[in-house]
Formats: sequence, structure tokens, C-alpha cells
Amino acid sequence: MAQYDVFANPSSSASASIPYVVVIQSDLLDALATRLTMPLAVFDAATRIPTALCPVITVKGKRLHALAHYAAPLPAKVLRRRVDNVAAQASALVSAMDAVLSGI
Repeated sequence: MAQYDVFANPSSSASASIPYVVVIQSDLLDALATRLTMPLAVFDAATRIPTALCPVITVKGKRLHALAHYAAPLPAKVLRRRVDNVAAQASALVSAMDAVLSGI
């Protein structure tokens, strides 16, 4: 799997509000059994969300918010169904992680 590949959320209990996760881990660490992922969540238009921390990412034509503050490792073996790759939107994801790590 490649960095910025998007997968169906392996958690069936959370998949309604968080349908996808995106791998943000570098391809250089593919030997590890886990992948650092960021959830991609559905929010209604009325919900106020800090876009620096939760940028909009488009997956298969659907606008979702990346939840950088919920980034977490998942076992690579549970990421089964790749649905997209959002490498073209990588700068938004990296900026969101910068917000988590450095507050900027």
C-alpha cells in the first residue's frame, strides 16, 4: 500500500460517520506491521470545524474532513479495500499533522 491510499474503515461500528481512513505513513516504513492512518469523517454543513486541523479531503467525489488529532496506527492487514489515493491533496494532510505536532 502507498502513502495517501484511502481504505474503507475496518471498524464497522464507526464506519457510518468515518467511512474511510487514509494512510499517512511514509512508504519507507512499509516493513512495519502497522500503518499510521488518519480518519476521514462525514460532518453536516452546520457543524463548525477548524479547517487547519481538519481539512476537507475529497474521496470519490465526496467531501470528508480528515481528523488529524485522531491519527492512529492500524494493523496493515486490516486495511483491505483500497478505494482511492489522495496524494494530490497531501499538503492539506501534512499541514494538519503540523498543526497537531507544533500548533501551527
